[in-house]
Amino acid sequence: MLSFSTSSPVEVLLHLSGHGLSLSPSRKILQLSQSSGVLCACLQHICKQKKELVMKKKLKIRGVAYGTTWRKQRKLWQAALSTLNPNPTDSCPLYLNYATVAALPCRVSRHNSPSAAHFITRLVRTCLPPGAHRCIVMVCEQPEVFASACALARAFPLFTHRSGASRRLEKKTVTVEFFLVGQDNGPVEVSTLQCLANATDGVRLAARIVDTPCNEMNTDTFLEEINKVGKELGIIPTIIRDEELKTRGFGGIYGVGKAALHPPALAVLSHTPDGATQTIAWVGKGIVYDTGGLSIKGKTTMPGMKRDCGGAAAVLGAFRAAIKQGFRDNLHAVFCLAENSVGPNATRPDDIHLLYSGKTVEINNTDAEGRLVLADGVSYACKDLGADIILDMATLTGAQGIATGKYHAAVLTNSAEWEAACVKAGRKCGDLVHPLVYCPELHFSEFTSAVADMKNSVADRDNSPSSCAGLFIASHIGFDWPGVWVHLDIAAPVHAGERATGFGVALLLALFGRASEDPLLNLVSPLGCEVDVEEGDVGRDSKRRRLV
Repeated sequence: MLSFSTSSPVEVLLHLSGHGLSLSPSRKILQLSQSSGVLCACLQHICKQKKELVMKKKLKIRGVAYGTTWRKQRKLWQAALSTLNPNPTDSCPLYLNYATVAALPCRVSRHNSPSAAHFITRLVRTCLPPGAHRCIVMVCEQPEVFASACALARAFPLFTHRSGASRRLEKKTVTVEFFLVGQDNGPVEVSTLQCLANATDGVRLAARIVDTPCNEMNTDTFLEEINKVGKELGIIPTIIRDEELKTRGFGGIYGVGKAALHPPALAVLSHTPDGATQTIAWVGKGIVYDTGGLSIKGKTTMPGMKRDCGGAAAVLGAFRAAIKQGFRDNLHAVFCLAENSVGPNATRPDDIHLLYSGKTVEINNTDAEGRLVLADGVSYACKDLGADIILDMATLTGAQGIATGKYHAAVLTNSAEWEAACVKAGRKCGDLVHPLVYCPELHFSEFTSAVADMKNSVADRDNSPSSCAGLFIASHIGFDWPGVWVHLDIAAPVHAGERATGFGVALLLALFGRASEDPLLNLVSPLGCEVDVEEGDVGRDSKRRRLV
């Protein structure tokens, strides 16, 4: 858990229990050390405007009165900085590797985040010295604090089953300090630190769920995680399970998960505050393991399929943080949970399922299961929850990593404004996004079936398969649906190597930041700025006006 405090720059310490992290008020410079003493020493040189304050304190570090050795330390610091030649990053060890100073790119391309969030995570993972109590100083501008904090959180995953970790008596802590430069470089508000704490907790929660293998994180366990968040927020979840799914017409979720030992489920957490003027639904794909079903995956493509619940994990982490920071509108988190397993009851190719939308689907590929559970999820959000805005998030297609790469999620939406907003939110929060082609009149014919309303997999895999997969989901609320529909495919960025990233939490918080009471989330949100400035509260009189 990440906790924050605020004070003068030299005194700020923020602690994380477990494999701890902590954050305070500061980017282009990232300084890592093994003790808070070295951190304070380097801060003397970062904070030139604070020189007199630091000199008066005569900080004693490792028995040396640094107030009396200011010039020597400044020369050492300047020498370290002079060696840095970031391309795109660079680092220099100090104090016999007890500390490291690192530099981030001075500029980034238009499709990257100005915070250089991915480089922050990478530098921390590779440069942070070993030890039980470690420190990080981040020098950055205020608009980059949110993205930088989430990037730092990704470097400290919670899940591990290494035997040495259970025997360790002393808990590790990491102290992180932000030092703000440029405009708006005043003291950080306590509310801002709390927002960072909740956001980074959400990132690490999502990453922990995705990192946990299916023998522990099955559908029952995932429901326990949902119940735990619900109890913390004072919300009782709605849960539809097993045969009840079949009875109530959720043929997609039931058909995918009916062969597994742990039954499938649809779970909903609902936040309905007084004065809400619009209803938003986040729908997450929660396939706790994907064998591919009877269209089974191979021995090289199946490992790693514990990550197929990344969309639902991100929705859970973001929902927890959003409600804690004060969400002004109706918000529903819909979790479509199933294990795509093999067994006597498994769905077969050629089977036809009736989905919650009332449409029939001929199964021609049991490994295209995510779109089936999401189709039920978005239909439920539309028909039962009355959502004005539906966003589904999923590790949907392997083709996403080819279309937009390892770092950028793919966005498909019926709204040009929301497409642009997703890209902008990604740059502001570090969870990068790039658009897919939205053209149902050309692509949806890929699902033509002679015996049902549609098939579940495309006829031509070379015809924009990631776009087609998203269109399958949209078809179950209708291409002429008047609300806003957004689909985010996060298959590749949900992990970096063998570790989960918690991708999607920061993106959801930033994208819907204008619906939050929190000033920091308002700052990073790309939506509704002009309306809020020009119309103030009047903008709430029209649905979606404030968010579009």
